[in-house]
Amino acid sequence: MGEITEAKLQGATVHLGGQQHGEEGYWIQPTIITNTRPNMNIVNNEIFGPIAIVIKFKHEEEVLDAENKSMQGLTASFFTKDLTRGVEVANKLQAGTVWVNCMNTLYPNVPFGGYKQSGIGRECGQYALDT
Repeated sequence: MGEITEAKLQGATVHLGGQQHGEEGYWIQPTIITNTRPNMNIVNNEIFGPIAIVIKFKHEEEVLDAENKSMQGLTASFFTKDLTRGVEVANKLQAGTVWVNCMNTLYPNVPFGGYKQSGIGRECGQYALDT
């Protein structure tokens, strides 16, 4: 909840959710946050929760530069009408898994793991069985 509060103080807008879900535990409502900037903690921290951060950009290079400067790189996802361009962009992102036009689609025969400071190796697939 602290990340969301800080984001609002920095000028971000919570369009959906943003509140605790239920009376107990650390559950949060699905949340969409917009009006973010690359220097905000909500953008740069690796948040494990149902939070979508929407970042506007004008040029592809802006996104690649901002994403690849991040200390984390577990996953990335984006949506595009141009699948050829999507594959080109995915190959430029420094993330363990990159989804194009989907999210959280995992296959047990494909290794999963992070990049940079996200994770300590790979899970799933033949690679995991061999190590």
